[in-house]
Amino acid sequence: MLHKYKKTALIEAEQFDGTKEIKDKYQIVDKAELTSAYYQGGSRYFLPTREGLTAINKYGDYIATGVDGEHWVIDQDIFERTYERCD
Repeated sequence: MLHKYKKTALIEAEQFDGTKEIKDKYQIVDKAELTSAYYQGGSRYFLPTREGLTAINKYGDYIATGVDGEHWVIDQDIFERTYERCD
């Protein structure tokens, strides 16, 4: 039988803005800094996760931190439809 579930754990999250501070905080890989020519096409920023590098597709996407300190990227539109601020 199909059941519905709701997450009960709190997460912390902040929007990715491309600043040096946020890139340093989350050890984000910037392909533009790895090559002499600006990276054209595809994703530019990558967040290290337990599964490997995860693309950050645009400014405004959220970087979430879970209960075990793990990080993942959530599209801004999905985040805003799924999460509600509670602090």
